[in-house]
Amino acid sequence: MKVNKEEQFKQIIEDNGDRIMRICRYYNPNSEDQKDMYQEILINIWKSLDHFRGDSKISTWVYRVAVNTSLSYTGKVFRQMKMTVSRELENLHVLLEDELLLKQQLENDLEALQTQLNLLSVIDKALISLVLEGLSTREIANVIGLTESNVRVKIHRIKEELREKLSETRTKNKIDEPVKQIQND
Repeated sequence: MKVNKEEQFKQIIEDNGDRIMRICRYYNPNSEDQKDMYQEILINIWKSLDHFRGDSKISTWVYRVAVNTSLSYTGKVFRQMKMTVSRELENLHVLLEDELLLKQQLENDLEALQTQLNLLSVIDKALISLVLEGLSTREIANVIGLTESNVRVKIHRIKEELREKLSETRTKNKIDEPVKQIQND
């Protein structure tokens, strides 16, 4: 039995609606803009649905449409946009690959992590948003249009850079803390 386009679309949205909304939050901090972006993604999924060939999983294809739409929607201002990361995000640990460090970092300075994430290039932000979504290297490569090995190298370099920058921030904060204490006394 062949499923019609409308039923297929409804199923896609039911299965992927939360993912799409998270991507909207990654790419836009304003809730009204997120809703507009979400609608734009749905429109693009509907328009593109007839062209889905099944070469990848439907969820990977949805990510591709969502990321491309988000990048197009935000346009040139994306470079200045703030990537917003939630404490509750289950895949945040993959950025630092150190559970204890992550817990300390989240408790002490989620803001520093977000600052470093927002300094990333457009493509690096897109890569990290997909890592945070829990996509495999292969899926990310399909979404972004890079080779798997290129994605692995880029993600590794981004993680290393984040660890370095956060370590520098932590060291600076440890040095500044006694000075603040002295100033308060």
